[in-house]
Amino acid sequence: MKAAQVQIVAGPPAVAAVQWLAAQPGVAMAAFDPARTSVAELTRWKTELPARMRRSFLSASPAPFVENLRMVKDDDELAVMKKAAILGCRLFDDILDDLRPGVAEIDVAAELEHQARRLGGEGMSFETIVASGARSALPHGRASAALLPRRGFVTLDFGIILKGYCSDMTRTVFLGTPRSRERNAYQAIVDAQQAAVGAVTAGASCAEVDEAARSVLRREGVAEAFSHSTGHGVGLEIHEPPRVGTGQNTRLEPGMVVTIEPGIYFAGEFGIRIEDMVAVTGNGCEVLTPATKALIEL
Repeated sequence: MKAAQVQIVAGPPAVAAVQWLAAQPGVAMAAFDPARTSVAELTRWKTELPARMRRSFLSASPAPFVENLRMVKDDDELAVMKKAAILGCRLFDDILDDLRPGVAEIDVAAELEHQARRLGGEGMSFETIVASGARSALPHGRASAALLPRRGFVTLDFGIILKGYCSDMTRTVFLGTPRSRERNAYQAIVDAQQAAVGAVTAGASCAEVDEAARSVLRREGVAEAFSHSTGHGVGLEIHEPPRVGTGQNTRLEPGMVVTIEPGIYFAGEFGIRIEDMVAVTGNGCEVLTPATKALIEL
């Protein structure tokens, strides 16, 4: 018997698709992606099938296939993602004038999001991160009512949605004048981030890219302060395969878009993260977020 494997999405069209497949001559089963299908959706689909087919017609695919299909972007998708990334860079450049002691983190986030809408963004890719002073040591420090300090790092991690596709970037700036330890830590992250970007090319494994960043931080004696993966895929969702991390053996292919975002975090003191979104090419990668990574002192 012939098996048809299709992508089934939520909502009434999905029910119609299941019913249509079930009526096709020689189609014994349809595979659904268990990573994209909820129990409620599956129950609804089965309910709309003839009773004799409810137990056997729908079968989970042994491996997710929707996410794998989405890992490699075509030229049209890449064009949209480049525009989204450049818009993010423009937002970063513009927000620098609003970063001054006494301004609330939530006000900085609100201004970023307001300008994103004004410039054509459909929304933010995720809840905007603005983490300042000691809060910059929180890798996922969502914008709070805390006021920007007179002196210290400010981490800005944000992205916009354009025509359904996400962008993602992080820059860390300094209010006041950094001390030598802070300058050295910042330079260590710049070097680690650049090493990882340089390791991105078709055929490289995600683990190799991750190791490129970690090896620099080990050399600088701060690797233990790097507490997360080096990056992740981006597309219709802000976190998509592949994951760029230790033990991740997925090989990069032209058209994949991933983030490169090493960071170091010293609890109660400060944190630093720099993130670019890059598109894999046959002989390296294209950085889609070319905003400066030089240490900005405000």
